Amino acid sequence: MDKRIYLCLAHMSGKEQAFIKEAFDTNWVVPLGPNVNAFEEKLKHFVGQNKEVVALSAGTAAIHLGLIQLGVGAGDEVICQSFTFCASANPVAYQGATPVFIDSEEDTWNMDPVLLEEAIKDRIAKTGKKPKAILPVHLYGMPARIDEICAIAAKYDIPVLEDAAEALGSEFKGQKCGTFGAFGVLSFNGNKMITTSGGGALIVPDESTKKQTMFYATQAREPFPHYQHEKIGYNYRMSNICAGIGRGQMTVLDEHIAHHRHVHDLYAKAFEGIEGITLKSNPDDRFNANYWLSTILIDPAKTGTNYDEVRCKLDEQGVETRPLWKPMHLQPVYAHNPRYVNGVSERLFNMGLCIPAGPWVTDEDVAYIVEQIKRCCKK
Repeated sequence: MDKRIYLCLAHMSGKEQAFIKEAFDTNWVVPLGPNVNAFEEKLKHFVGQNKEVVALSAGTAAIHLGLIQLGVGAGDEVICQSFTFCASANPVAYQGATPVFIDSEEDTWNMDPVLLEEAIKDRIAKTGKKPKAILPVHLYGMPARIDEICAIAAKYDIPVLEDAAEALGSEFKGQKCGTFGAFGVLSFNGNKMITTSGGGALIVPDESTKKQTMFYATQAREPFPHYQHEKIGYNYRMSNICAGIGRGQMTVLDEHIAHHRHVHDLYAKAFEGIEGITLKSNPDDRFNANYWLSTILIDPAKTGTNYDEVRCKLDEQGVETRPLWKPMHLQPVYAHNPRYVNGVSERLFNMGLCIPAGPWVTDEDVAYIVEQIKRCCKK
């Protein structure tokens, strides 16, 4: 194949340049301005639930500011999902707190509510205090069992900081992911549903919390004519240039989501009847994933191959794939952290592969990818 098929390549609407030019023409190139305000407004209307949105430099920055506002500090523990990217847990460590890792359940691959409650009880018994926050993730755009997670959180009066970095547009029971918890996190990294080149956002409950978030994101400068600082702040605000890209991207967000779902449906039909290849799909009609990345499990006993052999062969044939996330409780940096595991995420890591699903992936590309995967199967 002449071209290379990438996992999720950024796709521009064509309108981004006009917003960027406007920023240059009016000299609004700093981390505030009309593009930032307009981008936040569009996101606010998109996520709904009367939430407010603050545009930031990264999804990681959003998690960090959420933790700060939930009072997470040195000596605290935060319940984190193990099966995800390190950006969920790392900001907990920034605060001098300890991530406590929870394994996944089979239906969504996200935080297991049963293990979550076991962990809360055990942490209280071991440490004499409750975890400070719960940080579930909607992995690969698949909504977590967020109703069960929030019910357990409410039972123990622990706030939820919801990582929806991969789940812009995903819904549980018709409600957008990122709007269930005290705070929600979005990412606009280069390979996400929409991009601002880098960037993220924190979904907050109200206007006063938005102002507080902006205060922390702009070095916690007090309202004096001179520079006065009474709290530690951060340089986390999104630039007006990046927000201009975001404004243009918002015009194609619905189109992008529809395309990712279309690609998933094509894979679903194509993989029917191929024993040993399982495509991850919505468990039931409460879940409406954006299918940011399509993911498959490859059973070596039924296919005669494994995910790494398939990955290498697809790479040779011009198809980019990626193993599923290596669980955080298996990462050397978190080797000594508390964990509550059931073997699910480890098994998924040893069987799974992300396959191309982005806006540039055509119907023909899907057919080609499936054909190459079939060729890898020896049984």
